[in-house]
Amino acid sequence: MIPISTDFEPSKNPVRVLHLEDSAADHALVRLTLRRAGLPHEIRQVDALEEFTQCVRQQGYDLILADYRLPGFTALDAWHVVQMQPNHPPFVLLSGAIGEAAAVDAMRLGFADYLLKDDMARLPHVIARAIEVAEARRAREQATAELAASEQRLADLAEHLQTSIEEERAAIAREIHDDIGGALAAVKFDLAWLARHSQDDGQRAHAATAIEMLQHAMDASQRLMQNLRPPVLDQGLVAAVRWLAESFERRTRVPVRVSTSREAMDIPSALQLVAYRTAQEALTNVHKHAQAGRVHIDLSDHEGVLTLEVSDDGRGIAPGMRQKPRSFGLKGLEERARRGGGWLDISSRPGQGTSVIMNLPLTSSGCEAGEEP
Repeated sequence: MIPISTDFEPSKNPVRVLHLEDSAADHALVRLTLRRAGLPHEIRQVDALEEFTQCVRQQGYDLILADYRLPGFTALDAWHVVQMQPNHPPFVLLSGAIGEAAAVDAMRLGFADYLLKDDMARLPHVIARAIEVAEARRAREQATAELAASEQRLADLAEHLQTSIEEERAAIAREIHDDIGGALAAVKFDLAWLARHSQDDGQRAHAATAIEMLQHAMDASQRLMQNLRPPVLDQGLVAAVRWLAESFERRTRVPVRVSTSREAMDIPSALQLVAYRTAQEALTNVHKHAQAGRVHIDLSDHEGVLTLEVSDDGRGIAPGMRQKPRSFGLKGLEERARRGGGWLDISSRPGQGTSVIMNLPLTSSGCEAGEEP
C-alpha cells in the first residue's frame, strides 16, 4: 500500500496512471511533478473518449487522472465509462477550469479527489491518498462479500440440519407406527385373549394389569409419534394447530383459544410445517417459562400472507434473555421463517406477556423452508 507521503521508495512497483489530457504541456508537467517526487510510475496520455474507453476496459491502471473539459466531452462522460467497470481504479480530477460547485458534484458522483493545476505540487500526495483509499475500499468490500458468503453458508448448513431433523423425525414416526405400534397392539390382543380364556383369577388379574401398562406404552408411543410428525398435518394447518392447542391444554391445564380466518387454508406443505413448528416451539416456551394463565393463537391467510401469532399473559421475557448464546429454539424459527421468505418477530415486556408473530408470503414456493417428507 502506498503511504500518504511524497517520500516514495524506489523499490515499489510503479504506479500505472492513465492520463486523460489534451494538452501535451500539461501532461509533461504531470510527469515532471511525479518524477521530482520520486514516485515510480508508468503514465499514458489519451485525449479521445474512444481510446480512453479501450484503455479502461483493459483494467491495467492503478489510477485515472483527467482534465475536466476535453474536445467534444467532459470528465463526467469519462466517469460514466469508468464506473461501469468492476473494481475500477480511483478517478482523480485535475483541471484548471472547474468551479467549486462542479468539483463538489464530481465528488458526490464518486470521484476520488480533485486538484487544480495551479496546485500541481500536491499531485503526488493526492495520488497516494486516492490509491490508499481505493485499496481500503476494495479490502472492505471483499471482507463484506466474504462475510456475506460465510453467513449464507451457515444459513445453508442450518437449513440442511433442520431438513435432516425433519426427515429423521418422519422416519422415526413411521417406525413407531409400523413396528412398535403394531407389536404393542399384537401383544395387547394376545393378553386380552389370555385374560378371557384363563380359568385362574390370579392370571386374569395379572393379565389385566399387563394390559393396562401396555395401554400406557401405546399411548406414550402415540404421543411420541404425534410430536415427531403429527398425521393431523395431512388434514391441513388449521386442524393441526387446533390439535396442538388441545393437546397443550390437556397437558398443562392452561386454556388456549384458537382463532382462524377460515377453516380450510390452501397452504404449501413446507410452509405448513414452518408454521406448525413455530406454534409448537412457542407453546413449549409458554409451558417452560411463561407461567401464563391463558394463551391465544391467531392464524390467518389474508392478502397472500400467512400470519401466525401466539400470545400469552405470562411473565414475559427479561431483557437480554433472547441474546443468550444457547437460545437456539426461537433463533432457529427466525431462520426458517427467513428461508421461507418471511419473518418472525417476538415482542415481550416483563410481567405483560409475550407475543410471537410469524409472517410467510404464500406466493413463495416454500421449497427453501424445508419440505417434510
